[in-house]
Amino acid sequence: MIRNILLTIEYDGTDFSGWQIQPSDRTVQGEIGRVLKVICGTDVKVNGTSRTDAGVHALGQQASFEADLKGLPPEKLAYVMNNLLAPDVKIREAKVCPPEFHARFSAVGKKYIYKIMNCASRVVFRRNFYYFCERPLDAEKMREAAGKLVGNHDFRSFMAMGSTPQETTVRELYSYDVEWRDLPEMGENAREITLTVTGNGFLYNMVRIMTGTLVEVGLGRIRPEEIPEILEAKDRSRAGHTAPPQGLYLAKVYYSEDQLYGK
Repeated sequence: MIRNILLTIEYDGTDFSGWQIQPSDRTVQGEIGRVLKVICGTDVKVNGTSRTDAGVHALGQQASFEADLKGLPPEKLAYVMNNLLAPDVKIREAKVCPPEFHARFSAVGKKYIYKIMNCASRVVFRRNFYYFCERPLDAEKMREAAGKLVGNHDFRSFMAMGSTPQETTVRELYSYDVEWRDLPEMGENAREITLTVTGNGFLYNMVRIMTGTLVEVGLGRIRPEEIPEILEAKDRSRAGHTAPPQGLYLAKVYYSEDQLYGK
């Protein structure tokens, strides 16, 4: 029996060349497809929600596929796949969805988390999971600037140059939170700053460019009051730098109940 299955996946992106399958590089999509071929006995097309870049992590990537599980109960699929996958990728859940459901095209929103380690020296064992910023950041100013990005805007200034042309660069951000906690064990004034953004969609490198812009706000190079002007300019050169991939996590993908359960 052919079933439409939705996978919830978490992975450490450090040793992957991103999500999207590539002929000669190790990718998350390629690893998922390899394991499904073992289980199903044939090539399986895996449709991911987000094409995360090399070094980017996921807490809740989603992917759907249609296949005959050869008698394997869907509720046991995650267990079997995890026994075949490398330790840096894990299937958190597998569920049967309606035939018309598609992990990418049925999505109505996403949440991303970006982690910054603000301390005077790097910590070797956290280098793959944070953006290290040695100069002190004004997190209150960053929070103020993030608030000005919330809403329905044209985010062309926050899209990577050379990106695939988009039908529209207008997106809506529902929330953009900036939180921090002190890390006295890592030195005086050391802090972990966590940025959490939710929206109905994101342009290529948009989260990393917004993060880089907020870091420049925290460093005093951009004022929070300039954010509306940067949005209005629709010019990539007006926004801040592109933050590195290591601190970025795809946290959650949102679907409407109607799409997910076929109501």
